[in-house]
Amino acid sequence: MLSFPNSKINLGLSVTEKRSDGFHDIESLMMPVGLCDILEVIISPDTQFSFTTSGLKINGGNNQNLVIKAWQLLRDKFNLPAVRIHLHKVVPMGAGLGGGSSDAAFLIKNINSLFNIGLTIKQMQGFALELGSDCPFFIENKPVIARGRGEVFEDVKLNLKHFNIVIIKPDFHIDTSVAYSQIIPTHKAFPVKDIIGMPVNKWKGYLINDFEKPVFEQFPSIRKIKEQLYKMGATYTSMSGSGSSVFGLFRDVPDINPKFPDCFVWTGEL
Repeated sequence: MLSFPNSKINLGLSVTEKRSDGFHDIESLMMPVGLCDILEVIISPDTQFSFTTSGLKINGGNNQNLVIKAWQLLRDKFNLPAVRIHLHKVVPMGAGLGGGSSDAAFLIKNINSLFNIGLTIKQMQGFALELGSDCPFFIENKPVIARGRGEVFEDVKLNLKHFNIVIIKPDFHIDTSVAYSQIIPTHKAFPVKDIIGMPVNKWKGYLINDFEKPVFEQFPSIRKIKEQLYKMGATYTSMSGSGSSVFGLFRDVPDINPKFPDCFVWTGEL
């Protein structure tokens, strides 16, 4: 079974409260993006589990990989036979694009289909939440306003078909836990749902990612990427998640690559 776990961007990201369980409540519009990994899962012909990778190097050992954790979770729950998994990594890590979370969520969906387990969307989202706060989003994989830890969803209508997206990821990543430690939770005057009802060219100054201020202070080069995208004609630009990637929405995409020679650059349709 072959699938293509996609990435996501955050349109606005407000950290509203520190929870008693150590997590944070957020409000963000999460949107799927066409930048994808490739994930293959088959039933093992020799009853031996295997996990192989290609593409971008994945940091950390297998015991930290969310794909393996997702497999182990379902294997133990449903007493499943061994599988072979291959992951070709394209989405950069530590970028705020949810690549690892997407891989894990797609593994859950693939295993559900491969073994005809019959899990509902809610059940798959429940398993995904055990792996990470971003993971449940990728089960249905559609634009939503996410609240709570990021697992409470409200459907939203958002038409960005006239825009292309450019994603720039510098050659370093941001530690999410460190980024959260620098945030002071606040409730915003304008909810994300109200802001996205405005024309896209009005979002600047209203649709804010709370992580930008502390991250820009520590990594001025990320601020410069955002400024450069506006200079190149972006209608709206923002850091995604806790960084380090920055995306821009363009009606007409300029020649991007020469401006960011040391960065990962991806351009596609929304």
